[in-house]
Amino acid sequence: MVTTLITHPECLAHQPPEGHPERPERLQTVLTALEAPEFSRLQREEADLATINDLARVHDRAYVEQVLAAIPMSGTHSFDPDTSVSPGSRNAILRAAGAVVQAVTIVMCGDSDNIFCAVRPPGHHALANRAMGFCLFNNVAVGAASARAAHALNRVAVVDFDAHHGNGTEAMFLSDPGMFYASTHQYPLFPGTGSVGQMPPAHIVDLPLPPGAGSAEFRRAYTERLLPALDRFNPQLIFISAGFDAHRDDPITQLELTEDDYFWATERICEVARRRCFGRVISTMEGGYDLPALGRSAAAHVRALLASR
Repeated sequence: MVTTLITHPECLAHQPPEGHPERPERLQTVLTALEAPEFSRLQREEADLATINDLARVHDRAYVEQVLAAIPMSGTHSFDPDTSVSPGSRNAILRAAGAVVQAVTIVMCGDSDNIFCAVRPPGHHALANRAMGFCLFNNVAVGAASARAAHALNRVAVVDFDAHHGNGTEAMFLSDPGMFYASTHQYPLFPGTGSVGQMPPAHIVDLPLPPGAGSAEFRRAYTERLLPALDRFNPQLIFISAGFDAHRDDPITQLELTEDDYFWATERICEVARRRCFGRVISTMEGGYDLPALGRSAAAHVRALLASR
């Protein structure tokens, strides 16, 4: 079993305005945690740059060009009150998406069994033609589209355990039954999507959790709904949108998970992957804003990937 870590120093150069929760220290905290001796077996790779064609599989080409053209020489340019770019953002956002495309190639060629892409900015809120919620390009959707285009996969799954609903990913998959999306998330909470009453199709599984929900509710949602649906879908490749902001210490959400829950969920997803798709799992970092909790949670997640057999 080979687990690969893909990252790049340029992902640290994306610099939102001072005081913004999605700050470079998030990624540095994760990378520091993954330098512990227990992670010495990780195969380490530097992220490639995504191409415009990679991005245009899920984003409007005009939007891609708009974002790249908006990168300022100094200061920041804001797309909305939460989402901006700085001089270092161009390569950061291209590396973040490029890491997931690169991961697809590595996994599908059999050079690694599973992969964690430690990148930023996150991506699961980004729509086809709009930045939002700290996200500019939808990294996991770019990777999923690459898997289908380059490797002729018919059934690709994304499991999202970020505390916020991945509205961008869901919107991109909604009309395509070959793209499965499942999310546990706090509701109500930004972006306000993913409620039970919206009645998505069978390949979309939204499992909203109320504020204050913890391990029992989260694990029940997985055991009773998410994992059976994922297994029935029979995926050829599984992606994880790995947001760690459902942790009880996170400052901007009200769920009560611990790092043990991330280990448990990753184990369960990997079990489905072993049954259905030769263990192929690609995870990419999304949210998580309490630095100590983020470091511990990402370490637990990667520990589970390494332990997968």
